[in-house]
Amino acid sequence: MSQIDDLPPLRDVIRRHELAPKKSLGQNFLLDLNLTARVARTGGRLDGVTVVEVGPGPGGLTRALLAEGAKRVVAIEKDSRAIAALGEIAARYPGRLDIVEGDALETDMAALAGEGPAQVVANLPYNVGTALLTGWVATEKWPPWWDGLTLMFQKEVAERIVARPGDSAYGRLSVLCGWRCEARIAFDVGPQAFTPPPKVTSSVVRLEPRQNPLDCPVRDLELVTQAAFGQRRKMLRQSLKSLGDAASLLEAAGIEQTRRAEEIPVEGFVALARARAALSA
Repeated sequence: MSQIDDLPPLRDVIRRHELAPKKSLGQNFLLDLNLTARVARTGGRLDGVTVVEVGPGPGGLTRALLAEGAKRVVAIEKDSRAIAALGEIAARYPGRLDIVEGDALETDMAALAGEGPAQVVANLPYNVGTALLTGWVATEKWPPWWDGLTLMFQKEVAERIVARPGDSAYGRLSVLCGWRCEARIAFDVGPQAFTPPPKVTSSVVRLEPRQNPLDCPVRDLELVTQAAFGQRRKMLRQSLKSLGDAASLLEAAGIEQTRRAEEIPVEGFVALARARAALSA
């Protein structure tokens, strides 16, 4: 018997369903059910909550979310080999697990989550993690459909998410996440916890949405951060030239032309985005 339910051990599930992880899908499975339970608990109690999970694989985290009391789990899985294994979990927890076979990048998760409180909890595939996070944070509608994100990333990516101005990891992702969320690294997970073991340490990141972030046009913020950090070693008067008259843009935002992207706080980038929107109108 496993630590959290009476379903078979995950290694048996993987063997029986021939679920050897695929590098092409960025798969690294978590097999320690005590650890998956810790991930599930990171965002607080799940009673009455709908949880969207991306890339469940053989279902270790899925089982933990259900065992921790999630009202419903929507598991989005691209790998057709895993659907039968997830079906066994659905049978163990009747009416509480919805399995969606498809690409998370092309899935309307808000529609799947439905009404009521919703969380995203996932050991994200390495190859799509950043793209998914950016989509959740840089959405036009705010507050978003989710009440919190509990996500596993490579530690390097996690450090970029929570970085502050002046940190070596501070970049575009830091600005987008810091603008709309309170973000923290909850804990690290060593390579040995995964199958196959990755070459890097991973981190669980918790993000909670700010109810009243600074008003800012999303598209313009994406453009100014992309330009500024695309040439992060250069002064902003050079790196922002791709957006037009960099001098006028910086003057309108109240930022010195000789500053570099890594020195500018979130509020400064919001000012740049507002200035660009005004100058482009």
